[in-house]
Amino acid sequence: MSQLPPAPPPRLSLRTSLERLSLRPRSIALLAAVPALALVAGVVGWLLDWRLGVDSAVYRAGALTLLHGEPLYEANTLGPEPWWALLPFTYPPTAALLFVPLALLPVQVAWGVMAAVSILAMALVIRVTIGSLPRPRGELPRWASPARATLVFTVVLLGLEPVWRTLFLGQINLILMAMIMLDVLVIGARNSRWSGVLVGVAAAVKLTPFVFIPHLFFTGQRAAAGRALGTFAGLQGLMFLLIPGDAARFWTHTLFDTGRIGPIHWAGNQSLNGLLNRLTGLAPWASPAALAIGALLGLPALWLVLRFHRRGQALAALLVTGFYVLIVSPVSWSHHWVWAVPLTVLLVSRLPQGTPATAWRRWLAAGAVVAVFLSCVLLVLPNGRSIELHWQFWQFVVGSAYLLVPVVLIGVLAARAIWRRRAARVAVPTDDPGDSSGELADAGLAR
Repeated sequence: MSQLPPAPPPRLSLRTSLERLSLRPRSIALLAAVPALALVAGVVGWLLDWRLGVDSAVYRAGALTLLHGEPLYEANTLGPEPWWALLPFTYPPTAALLFVPLALLPVQVAWGVMAAVSILAMALVIRVTIGSLPRPRGELPRWASPARATLVFTVVLLGLEPVWRTLFLGQINLILMAMIMLDVLVIGARNSRWSGVLVGVAAAVKLTPFVFIPHLFFTGQRAAAGRALGTFAGLQGLMFLLIPGDAARFWTHTLFDTGRIGPIHWAGNQSLNGLLNRLTGLAPWASPAALAIGALLGLPALWLVLRFHRRGQALAALLVTGFYVLIVSPVSWSHHWVWAVPLTVLLVSRLPQGTPATAWRRWLAAGAVVAVFLSCVLLVLPNGRSIELHWQFWQFVVGSAYLLVPVVLIGVLAARAIWRRRAARVAVPTDDPGDSSGELADAGLAR
């Protein structure tokens, strides 16, 4: 495959944005308010001994275990974990190294720091998303400026279940997403010699971001893909030098022990693997079938990524990869679906555009996505203790709501592409029949 030209650089300049922000003390105060509340809650929780941040407690325990020279993967719990967060350490050994700063803090304060950084990371994701959108014609009203839009979206999207659950658990999902989007859409778009490094670090922490390395390669950022791969490999090599026993055990045993992660058939696992295991009552062939279907889905996903990329829609291409990872990963807990944040911003940005005849499609797409991730439907359905294996048909449908979002959107895109091509064959062409920007816009994903 010949190398594709890189997507045009985004208009976003983080340095310029920060300079403008420094001149707006009110905006700084508003942006810092919610992270500050998280920090205060962490300190208060420490003083009152609250149970805050199950996952951040495990991160911190992993770092302490590493510093104490104790094994990370031999047992199903770690010694430094509090009694209310007795869980196995399932991350690569590199993650324990990068979580070392948390070891300096009490458990609850560590949660407050993780939550505060995650909120700021979400604000960065929203700003990068807005900066990657096409510039609207004419003068923007004051309320629609990028700074104000970032603040509004940051506050409003805290209500999405993947977001507030990530914050509640002290998870790292928002931080990893911010690293990936910053690398691909900002640093990489400028052909920086540092492009790819953040993707490599993210992959070293949680493995699933590794899929973004092929994304870089196939979208023409091959030097960045090489740097990402080199960063990932270098961090793994470092851990083999520091803790060879743990590093070897992770890559030869722990990585394949899905039982350490949790019940894959639980409703919270919104991956294809989770769905097939629920539908088949944990049939032994369910997981291999999910892997096979996921591999087959890779071809249309790649086709769609390249289609968006060739039209200069780097954000949409990245979202396809992000949601593909969620679909095919063996485990995609509901809080992993934070990619709903940039998708929501993208869909909402399309609402004022188009004709009245097609506006309802955009409103339907944006409303449906927000409703799904705002509804907490997975918490309402009966779940736990394997009750998901006995759901009724409608419960299987509703209980797969997150998974259905990208499936339906991609289905709409594919159907409209086929319809447009057929229509172009019988109509007298006035434009390039291969240009499907209108179809993608109607689906809410294109410029």
